Formats: sequence, structure tokens, C-alpha cells
Amino acid sequence: MAGGTSTPRTRVRRLPKRGGYDRAAIDPILDEALIAHLGFTVDGQPFVIPTLHARVGDVVYVHGSAASRTLKHLAQGFPACLTVTLVDGVVLARSIFNHSMNYRSVVLLGQAEPVTEQQEKLEALVAFSEKILPGRWDEVREPTAKELKATSILRLPITEASAKVRTGPPGDDEPDYTIPVWAGVIPLALVQGTPVPDPKLTFDLPAPRWDRLPKRVK
Repeated sequence: MAGGTSTPRTRVRRLPKRGGYDRAAIDPILDEALIAHLGFTVDGQPFVIPTLHARVGDVVYVHGSAASRTLKHLAQGFPACLTVTLVDGVVLARSIFNHSMNYRSVVLLGQAEPVTEQQEKLEALVAFSEKILPGRWDEVREPTAKELKATSILRLPITEASAKVRTGPPGDDEPDYTIPVWAGVIPLALVQGTPVPDPKLTFDLPAPRWDRLPKRVK
């Protein structure tokens, strides 16, 4: 695991005490988040696209169709910004001004590199599969050569990034602590509902066991 990732571009300026640049702060947030948002500019027009992502060591992979305009554009070396956010709670204060959220977020800057070697492509797809549901790769059909060719994968090195985290109760102004209104944190969490089988499922099979799911969605 690499060390710090602080640069002038990633340094947290607003409430800098919430910022973190060590991989020990950044990697767990990237790993827990199920969706990333990928930002880039085409001919002066900004775009922000939601996408699946998976971290393997010192890189974050994103993937999509080989025909994807987003991936084709980024594969040319244009600057990219990948962000993830986990919301942990609504922070209710005694004044509207001091309401907030408890959250964990990461901003990752860099240039994406196309993955062309077949073995690395497979390893990246395994990482996507295992992130969605550990053990799933070994249960299902692997991609064919045609499917691999139709899939584009980019790697984004984790060399310039920052984490920003808020935890704890509201921070009210001292005079406001006498206002008779409830204040505190309403915790939020991503939870899994009851699995719904595919209508075309013809085998009498149990749904994936919940204890196999990543801790983030329990």
C-alpha cells in the first residue's frame, strides 16, 4: 500500500481537519462504496457519470462497453476525477445553519489508463464480481472472448487523492443549546431487503446467504 496522496489539488481547504491523505483513510472508503461518480470534460462540457468501481492494490478500475463514449474519451489520457460518498447519518442541530451530515468521501484525481492485457482484464472483472457478492465469480459462467473484447476497462492509479470525513454530534453555537428542540444524529445505513428471484429461474435454488454479503450492505 502506498503512503500519502496529498497534492495542492487534493488538499482539503474547507474544514481541513476533516481531511485525510493516507491510504489507510482512503482505501476503506473506496472499498465500501458501491457506486462512484466519474467526472471529465468533453469540449468544455463537464460530465459526471455514475459507475461501478473496484480497487485492487494501488489502482481503481472502472469498466463498461467498449463503445462507451466516457471510457473512449478517458482512455486518451484526459484528466479524470472519481468520487465516492458514504452517508452515515443526518445531523440535526438547534439552528438550521448548523444542520449537517455525517459522511465519508474520497476524491481521486488522475489520468485513466486502458487495460489491454487479458489477464489483468480478467482480474479486474473478478474484483468487480467479488465486490458485488463475494464468491459469485466461482458460481457463474466466466466471460467469453467475445464478451471480453466488448468490455473496456480503465485503471486509475491512487496517487493523488483525499478523504474527507464528518462524525459526531451537531456543533451548535453556545447560546443555542438552551433552545428546546431535539438535536442529535439520525444514523443511516444501506440495508439489504429480501431477495427477489428472476421470473425465469427454473432451478430450486436458495438465494445468496446474507452472511456472504459484504459488511457494507448488511
